[in-house]
Amino acid sequence: MSKQIAAIPLFEGLSQKHYDELAGIAVDRSYKRGQIIFSEGDEGIGLYVLIAGKVKVFKLSPEGKEQILHVFEEGEPFGEASVFAGQRFPAHAETLEKSRILFFPRAAFIELIKRDPSLALNMLAILSRRLRKFTLLVEDLSLKEVPGRLAAYFLSVSEQRDGSDDLKLDIAKNQLAGLLGTIPETLSRILARMVRQGLIHVDGSRIKIVDRQGLEELAQAERRL
Repeated sequence: MSKQIAAIPLFEGLSQKHYDELAGIAVDRSYKRGQIIFSEGDEGIGLYVLIAGKVKVFKLSPEGKEQILHVFEEGEPFGEASVFAGQRFPAHAETLEKSRILFFPRAAFIELIKRDPSLALNMLAILSRRLRKFTLLVEDLSLKEVPGRLAAYFLSVSEQRDGSDDLKLDIAKNQLAGLLGTIPETLSRILARMVRQGLIHVDGSRIKIVDRQGLEELAQAERRL
């Protein structure tokens, strides 16, 4: 397990001794698709790192409407904020597909951090990047209309894939709708309008960016569908 832990970005740059110590406290867990990992309000008992699969973290409104906050992929940690603060989880976490997750109990993990502050510095960097993502999400949901949010999402995915115009949606359209704060029917209509206006081409789960400048203008509210 030490080799797998060494490949996790959160733990980059640590010594073999530290990897062995982390392996000593890690619990290897497997989850089926659609399985709840923790619910909002549960005690923050530890840190999770996704080894394989996908996990969504989401909030539910009093009316039951789901707002996806983040979709985590291989190598990403989640639940870490509650570990540091000693608080309850502020949202729900559920697998989107069959997943394998390493769980690090809070008490043992905090003890390792006390002995090796460099681990805390790595986590601080990741938390800072995640805070920026959440800031952009709040900005998108509060200031942009849904077409602008979708355009910004496509551009973000393209950036993560070295600027490629050929994208593959790794989450279902209903999950993407939840991430963007809308409903699947509205998302489908917007995708159809983007295709008609020559911004993108859609083939199942594959999206090809045809007019990047047009998408950028839509994302910046300089254009409307």
